[in-house]
Amino acid sequence: MPPPETRLFTLRTMAGAPRIELRRIAANPGCGTADAGQAVIVFLHEGLGSVAAWRDFPDRLCAACGLPGLVYSRPGYGRSTPRAPHEHWDARYLHTQALEVLPALLGELGIRRPWLFGHSDGATIALLHAAAFPGAVTGTIVLAPHVFVEQKALDGIARARRAYEAGPLRERLARVQADPDSAFYGWCDAWLAPAFRAWNIEADIAGLRGPLLAVQGEDDEYGTLEQLDRIARSAPHAERLVLPHCGHIPQRDAAQQVIDAARGFIARHRGA
Repeated sequence: MPPPETRLFTLRTMAGAPRIELRRIAANPGCGTADAGQAVIVFLHEGLGSVAAWRDFPDRLCAACGLPGLVYSRPGYGRSTPRAPHEHWDARYLHTQALEVLPALLGELGIRRPWLFGHSDGATIALLHAAAFPGAVTGTIVLAPHVFVEQKALDGIARARRAYEAGPLRERLARVQADPDSAFYGWCDAWLAPAFRAWNIEADIAGLRGPLLAVQGEDDEYGTLEQLDRIARSAPHAERLVLPHCGHIPQRDAAQQVIDAARGFIARHRGA
């Protein structure tokens, strides 16, 4: 089956007018909660992700919920404008995506009050955006979120760097990244920089008020359940789902459980 068609959208309100690879998913009102309105589910990928890296998961989730979707590759990823070789992302690179790039993209596409669905780095972006713009988000679902730095994450990223430089990981990333070095070193160098050890967004997300579902696998290679505990301290109303026998990619390791949980969450909070 050929990969779904994507297009490049020029983000004219951002400096440099980066090109953003994106894919729209049409709603299927014959499935799921068609009466949940037409709020778009916006998918925010992980630190080594892209439109292609999601595979068919967004289509399956949107079909289950009866809602349209938007899948996009952030600058530096997929077929979007790559990171310049001399450009180094600092400890606020996720804030930039949450507070500048995502609002600009949603504004230019005319998307209002979406459901945010983020994984890993994308989960952090979703949390930051939902906290900063509470009236602009219908609800938020986060998988394997990061709200502070754990040694487990740094160890995992260091292993990934060795695998990338040995060759196999670079070959795999080249299937979903037009410029794998842009994506990998942007992410890896930011996280492994000494300044990143103090990174923490708990204060930033203390204002989270909207519907929130936080999901993590018990066997996550990049984080512990303390991530969900910290989210609960900042947002006591958050719903929590811990998946057994599941690693850092719940949408792969426990796809149907994630779809069922997300569908139920959206159904409970529709019209909120």
